[in-house]
Amino acid sequence: MIPSRWNRALTGLLLGFVGITAIAGGAALVVGEISGDQSGLLVPAPSYLEGSPFSSYLVPGLLLAVVVGGAQLTALAVLVRRPALAPAVTAMAAYTILIWIFVQMIIIPFSPLQLVYFLAGLAEIGLVVSASGILRAEDRPVVDRSPADVGST
Repeated sequence: MIPSRWNRALTGLLLGFVGITAIAGGAALVVGEISGDQSGLLVPAPSYLEGSPFSSYLVPGLLLAVVVGGAQLTALAVLVRRPALAPAVTAMAAYTILIWIFVQMIIIPFSPLQLVYFLAGLAEIGLVVSASGILRAEDRPVVDRSPADVGST
């Protein structure tokens, strides 16, 4: 099913926002790690990585930019070019950001940005459900519950 115009617009805004900021955030982590930034401007404190499988922010930065950002911008491209495929691809992109945030919350302390991106992922899923028509009342079967049927089985 092709999403409605308002659904495509909201989905496109979310996908673009999450995709661009994921690529920017991932690039900042990679550049900060390569440049040896110790100011905390590009790279968070190394203590955040304690207990994680990573010794630096290089791999998480690449994953954030390529996997999360790439999935979001790929879904945006599909939304623009092939709207009929958009709900499935958007769902996959939404799950990438949700999984990213789940894993991040296990590894590093809570940040308000985690809430923002978690809500963005949930909103993407909500828009996919809306576009799919699953919740439309007119598509549900009508069950006649007349008083004569009550109590007779």
